[in-house]
Amino acid sequence: MDTPTNYLSVENVSKRYGERLIFENISFGLSKGQKTALVARNGTGKTTLLRILTGEETPDNGEVTYNNDCKMAYLSQDHGLNEDFSILENLFDADNEMVHAIRQYEALVLEGEAADAQELQKAINEMDRHNAWTYESNAKQILGKLNLHDLSMSVKTMSGGEKRRVALAKVLIAQPDLLLLDEPTNHLDLDMIEWLEEYLDRTSMTLLMVTHDRYFLEVICDEILELDDGVIFRYKGNFSYFLEKKQQREDDAMASRERARNLMRKELEWVRSTPKARTTKSKHRVDSFQDLKKSATVKLEEDEMTLHLNPHRLGGKIVELHRIRKGYGDKKLINGFDYAFKRGEKLGIVGPNGSGKTTFMNMLTGAEAPDGGKVVIGETVVFGYYTQKGINFKDGQRVIEAVKDIADVIPLKGGSKITAAQLLERFLFPRSMHHQYISKLSGGERKRLYLLTILMSNPNFLILDEPTNDLDIFTLSVLEEYLQDFPGCLVIISHDRYFMDKLVDHLFVFGNPDHIRDIGGNYTSYKMLRDKEEKEAKAARSSTPKPKTTPKSPAPSTDGPRKLSFKEKYELEQITQRLEELTAIRASLEEKLNDISVGHEELTKVSEELGTIISEMDEKEMRWLELSEIAEA
Repeated sequence: MDTPTNYLSVENVSKRYGERLIFENISFGLSKGQKTALVARNGTGKTTLLRILTGEETPDNGEVTYNNDCKMAYLSQDHGLNEDFSILENLFDADNEMVHAIRQYEALVLEGEAADAQELQKAINEMDRHNAWTYESNAKQILGKLNLHDLSMSVKTMSGGEKRRVALAKVLIAQPDLLLLDEPTNHLDLDMIEWLEEYLDRTSMTLLMVTHDRYFLEVICDEILELDDGVIFRYKGNFSYFLEKKQQREDDAMASRERARNLMRKELEWVRSTPKARTTKSKHRVDSFQDLKKSATVKLEEDEMTLHLNPHRLGGKIVELHRIRKGYGDKKLINGFDYAFKRGEKLGIVGPNGSGKTTFMNMLTGAEAPDGGKVVIGETVVFGYYTQKGINFKDGQRVIEAVKDIADVIPLKGGSKITAAQLLERFLFPRSMHHQYISKLSGGERKRLYLLTILMSNPNFLILDEPTNDLDIFTLSVLEEYLQDFPGCLVIISHDRYFMDKLVDHLFVFGNPDHIRDIGGNYTSYKMLRDKEEKEAKAARSSTPKPKTTPKSPAPSTDGPRKLSFKEKYELEQITQRLEELTAIRASLEEKLNDISVGHEELTKVSEELGTIISEMDEKEMRWLELSEIAEA
């Protein structure tokens, strides 16, 4: 039996910031093909450990060793791209001949018909020489799935989410042996996450990742490392196995502590009795008692984040939307949408990036006005709006000051009250952190503090735009429990499928400005419905008779296999791009055909347009196959 190739060894690594110990003498290793997740509470050192593994930080002691033949890539929370470069320049900036050939070829393709024919043919020859077509094809697939099409775009003009997707594409295209991922699903829409999940599941790359996405952990990981109180615990299994074994470990530890306490009581009686009779022979028993005391007094109970706030009473009239419209320039997002919210409903919002989800939230709260129609807000509504941008805490502000700026005392259920300091402790900010500068908090701790400031106002209409980003799975569990019992209205945009499944009772599906679908059930229900509809649409397409095509004249024979000319390779690129556009148009038209609210005249028009699109797709696919066969010959 072959011994697994060891890619990474971490031996007795420790890290401390001032008086704060992050972890001490931790050791673990990664072998070829392992898919491992690192889980821990926010602020306990996950990102610090990843930075040590990549050499961005130095441990106080211990050693990190990589296999010499192991090629490593790292997706950090900070995208790490060159802002002065284009997407293309960032993606293919490696210093090797094959990547240089791809970069040169792609740059000429972007020029289109303006490209110099000789230079393009030279670039194609270089691609052939380095056998770079498979690598380039894989890159195109990744870029398409992450909705990155204009490779000439400058990174400095992009949104934070777009930069994050470019950084993810870059590490995936690199095809490293070992890939380190820090929150890879942040800023991806649900379709992208499902694609990435499938991609990583089938890849042979070795993975070490930090993620709060519990479905992701369940499907991909075969091992989980838990960093708890500065110690690494290893679980050989997926997320469900981890939960089961973690509970078992904590139960065993609790039982061991109780046994130690019982034994300590007896030893304490002995230590206190007849002290004058002590001899050197009994010194070892006194020493043993001190060790026993440590075991008996170890802190095992987890600090629990408890949420018992008291939302304002919600009246009969909540929020009503009357034929609202919204768009930017030529792009329509919402076109004539009606809805009236009901008390206690829990709504999820899904749809591609840029389809208007956040804009819809802004219109609900009055932060943004619709282009047409009306948003009517009831008199008793108190919004709590958790945005993706978060809050800009004041420079030099401390944790306790951020809370006291809102209120010194907060009312709870049952008429009781709680001070700002007590509320911070319930949100897992111990007294030792109250006077810490907010700038020194981890990303997850800042998000938790921001969430606290939102809930302090006791809202009865809670709007959460990507609340799970940077929160650990333990905090998410408690937040979910609170939101399940939340008596007011709840609206959530989230790419966390587990979070959505536990909380929402129906979904708005964005993507078609003229028809925002309202689907009953949670995200899994919606996905099952979507998969069924896609299967039925595919079956309908396959049963549609294809138009007859005129047989083409056979190509003249040659002594060897014919190569694509540069014009044909350019044509193949254009056909591939056009097929992607046609696929998107076809999906939109098929959705309209399935919409029972669409009138007869419009249905006829849509049906005719769909037939034209399918005919063009058939023609393009035939030509694509013809050119592909020549390219592969």
